[in-house]
Amino acid sequence: MEVYKSCPEAFIVAERENRVVGYIMCRLEFGFSDLRRFRMVRKGHVVSVAVMPDFRRRGIGRELVVSAMKALELHGGEECFLEVRTANEEAVKLYKDMGFDTVRTVSHYYHDGADAFLMSVRLPYTAPPGVAL
Repeated sequence: MEVYKSCPEAFIVAERENRVVGYIMCRLEFGFSDLRRFRMVRKGHVVSVAVMPDFRRRGIGRELVVSAMKALELHGGEECFLEVRTANEEAVKLYKDMGFDTVRTVSHYYHDGADAFLMSVRLPYTAPPGVAL
């Protein structure tokens, strides 16, 4: 509920064929910028995003992230960040294609000891050339 209350417009559920196939939940935070040195900013944090396996590679994940970033921007977010498992090559590629930069690697981020990339993008979001929204 804490995540939802922070920015309910960035808590989005994707439905296809009359069933839930994905979601994204984000919150707003205030802290040091990941992209601009020594600057405090309002940041959108993608806490969790998922798409059911049978519905992947259809643009649903991209649509969820873009929609959430627009909502975060409306609430004063200046940048958006997320953590992604370093071994999740498809997700890392998606975020890079969307213009996210890898800021750093967070060692032992996940419960199983796996590392994560912290990736960030400036808001308002502008899709890189050649990237369809």
